[in-house]
Amino acid sequence: MNILVFSASLRKDSFNTKLAALAAEAARQGGDSTVELIRLNDYDMPAFSSDTDAAGKPEAVERFKKLLDAHPALIIASPEYNYSMPGHLKNLIDWISRYRPMPWSRKAILLMSASTSAMAGVRGLWQLRQPFEGCGAFVFPDMLTVAQAQSAFGPDGRLADARQMQRLQDVVKSFVAFVGGLKY
Repeated sequence: MNILVFSASLRKDSFNTKLAALAAEAARQGGDSTVELIRLNDYDMPAFSSDTDAAGKPEAVERFKKLLDAHPALIIASPEYNYSMPGHLKNLIDWISRYRPMPWSRKAILLMSASTSAMAGVRGLWQLRQPFEGCGAFVFPDMLTVAQAQSAFGPDGRLADARQMQRLQDVVKSFVAFVGGLKY
């Protein structure tokens, strides 16, 4: 099973990038998964417009589409911007949705968020579910959130609270089992 993992944050020292790395590590622990961890910074795309699309897909969009085709499952750690998803992530969803057949269809997706707020980014994750489900993806029912992220990570990059670290491992393990049960 191939799993694509990425953070939807573009910030260099992002809490969501740390969370994505921990999720990738947890997904590898079962031994049955090939996990690819990427940074969205490597896929810089112009804002979607039908005019730009008519002129041809940008190179970064084509590269991401090929990557997506090779992975039936995704784990995304996304920050919350103004109670919603980051604009560049919505832009990515929109660009990829222009292909036929729909590339997001039947992809299994686990959503996560690390936030400095007490709400832990959950509002943004609920907003993020909508376009993915609308495009036919199987969004895993359980979402993982990390509140007060500025103090949640230890100096080693791991979650400082052992219970929280165990929850991350359990959620990822459940997601991997979920993906294994899907018929592709």
